[in-house]
Amino acid sequence: MITRLKGEVWEALPGRVVVGCGGVGYQVLIPMSSYDKLNPVEGSLIDLRTYQHIRENSLTLYGFVSDEERDVFLLLIDRVSGIGPAIAMAVLSGMPVEHFKQVVVSGDATAMSKVKGIGKKTAERVILELKDKVGVAQTWEQNPDRSDAARDAEMGLMALGFKQADARKSVDKVLKENPAADSGDIIRMGLRGN
Repeated sequence: MITRLKGEVWEALPGRVVVGCGGVGYQVLIPMSSYDKLNPVEGSLIDLRTYQHIRENSLTLYGFVSDEERDVFLLLIDRVSGIGPAIAMAVLSGMPVEHFKQVVVSGDATAMSKVKGIGKKTAERVILELKDKVGVAQTWEQNPDRSDAARDAEMGLMALGFKQADARKSVDKVLKENPAADSGDIIRMGLRGN
């Protein structure tokens, strides 16, 4: 499995680059968001995270500028029925990763359906299938409104089987009554309250 390519740009077209590594040129399909960030010029060096997609009659490399972009791509093709690599690339080309996460967490099917190839029903399915997965990642991100104890307690409750929304409600309820509680206390009180 080819997971990363570092080499010289031999050819660059919007949505596709050929990367030379050790005398071999690898054609890599990349979303427009990655292409815009990289602005690849022939002869320049490039470093891509890749996903190798194998079908019975083809082998395709998809490239991304960051691990985060590749993770969203993999979530889309692995977790959402009816979403293949082409639509996942369209999603990444249509909106930045951060915007995608916000759209999924907020449940904004209208914004998601603006992506080429995504209809309203597919947008709703993407949101339904990924809401908890994307939300978990966002819990770890720094949020000035959430203390470390609140984030840790929320992740702990989710590990114990709570859905993210329920874990957040429990944590907020406990912190409202006991603002100085540490993560262990928040988890214990959250479990007793439900």
